[in-house]
Amino acid sequence: MLTSKLCKPAPAVGSSRRSIVCQASVGISQKVFKGATTIFLSSGIVVSQALAAGVSFQNVQSGTTVSSPVHLEFSVEGLTVKPAAEGIVAGTGHHHIIIDAPPPAEGIAIPFDDAHKHFGKGQTSVDLELSPGKHTLTLQFANAAHESYGPAFANSITLDVK
Repeated sequence: MLTSKLCKPAPAVGSSRRSIVCQASVGISQKVFKGATTIFLSSGIVVSQALAAGVSFQNVQSGTTVSSPVHLEFSVEGLTVKPAAEGIVAGTGHHHIIIDAPPPAEGIAIPFDDAHKHFGKGQTSVDLELSPGKHTLTLQFANAAHESYGPAFANSITLDVK
């Protein structure tokens, strides 16, 4: 979610065009990726936007009331989704959803039990059965050995299931 924009004139591009450089800050509680993307538009505008490193639920927000099964879509920025069967490859991994339990510290393997759902085939969505009541879901990214990438690649939300 964009929370602010800062735009300023940039040096002229070519003989008759002027450019504007815009930097957009991203409102997140996670670490901000130490890099940026630059987009050159045909109108001569240059836009630079900071990228958030981490994971997110794409279609639900914390505090939402939902029905079971809950359809969840998830994404990662700063790493690449790969099936666990491809082995440990730097900068890659897969998603896990942790239900009503704390996320493991960086480097700790995510358990295989009812509270820890593994998406080792590289899935980026699920229809998750949840009992009625409030639930905390943590999306956690981990490597092919299911070892957590830590809090920078974890995101928790609370849902009320009716």
